[in-house]
Amino acid sequence: MKVTEHIERANGKTLFSFEVLPPRKGENIQNLFSNIEPLMEFKPPFIDVTYHREEYVYRQHPNGFLEKKTVRKRPGTVGICAAIKNRFDVDTVPHLICGGFSKEETENALIDLHFLGIDSVLALRGDPIKSEGTFKPHEDGHAYASDLIGQVKSLNKGEYLDEKQDDTWATNFCIGTAGYPEKHFEAPNYGADIRYLRHKVDRGADYIVTQMFFDNEHFFKFEKSCRDAGITVPIIPGLKPLTTKSQLTMLPRTFFLDLPEPLVEAISQCRDNEAARQVGIEWCINQSKELMAHGVPSLHYYSMGKSESIRRVASELF
Repeated sequence: MKVTEHIERANGKTLFSFEVLPPRKGENIQNLFSNIEPLMEFKPPFIDVTYHREEYVYRQHPNGFLEKKTVRKRPGTVGICAAIKNRFDVDTVPHLICGGFSKEETENALIDLHFLGIDSVLALRGDPIKSEGTFKPHEDGHAYASDLIGQVKSLNKGEYLDEKQDDTWATNFCIGTAGYPEKHFEAPNYGADIRYLRHKVDRGADYIVTQMFFDNEHFFKFEKSCRDAGITVPIIPGLKPLTTKSQLTMLPRTFFLDLPEPLVEAISQCRDNEAARQVGIEWCINQSKELMAHGVPSLHYYSMGKSESIRRVASELF
C-alpha cells in the first residue's frame, strides 16, 4: 500500500513510521532485524530504507601512480526493502538518489521495485561524497531531485527511456520528497527553498518528509509557508531524539540545523551520555505530543541504526 493510502485510511489519526540504515558491509541482516523488531509493536504502516552511494578511495602503487577505487560500505536498498517486507509484512519505502546513478540504472531499480510490489519511493538528490566538495551528478544522471521525480512520474505513465508503452506497462509509484523546515543549506534563502519544493511537488511528488528539527515552531512556519505557496500534499515531520552530548555539535554541523537553547542547556549540564539520552527522549516525547495535537499525518523517526530511544518515545505516544 502507498504511503498516501496509509495516511488516507488513518482518517486523521497520526501514524508512526521510522527510517533505518542498511547494515554495514560484512554485517548480517539479523542485526538490522533486531533493531526493527522492538518497534513493530507500534504497528508502523511503512519503514523507510536509506541509500548510501559508493565512495572513492585512491590507492598508491609502488611506481607512485594513484588508482581510483570504488568502495561500497553498505548493501543495496532494493534487496533490503524486500527482506524487511518479507520478514515483517510491512510496506517499505526505498530512498532513490541522483548521485552515482545514471537514468538507466534508476529505471532498472524502479523496475525491480515494481516487480517486488514496492509502490512508494522517496526521491532525493543526495549528498556529495566525502571526496567531493560539492554534489556532482552522474554524467548520464539527474542533477536535481525534481528531475528524478519526473523520471518516476514518467514511468507511472508507461514512458520508459527507450520506448513508450501502453498503460499495462505503467508503474504506480507514490513519490515522496524531502522538505527543510530550516532551509536547505544550498538554497539562497528560505523563500527560494519553498519555491524549489513547490517545483518538486509540481513534477509529481505526492508527499513530503522533513529533515529533522528540534523546535516545532520551525515546522509550523514551514507548513504554513508550504500551504501559502499552494503545496497541498501531506507533510510528515521528521524527528530524532538526541542520544549523546556530542550530538550538540555533530547534528548542527552535519544537518545544518539549530538546536533550541533550553535543549542545549539541559544536555550541556548532563554528566554523561546516559543522562543526555534521557533529556533527549523527554524532549522528543514533548515535541511529538505537540505535533500529534496539531494533527500531523505521521511522526517519522530517524533511527540512525539504533531503536531503543525511539521505542521509549513511541511507548509514550502510541
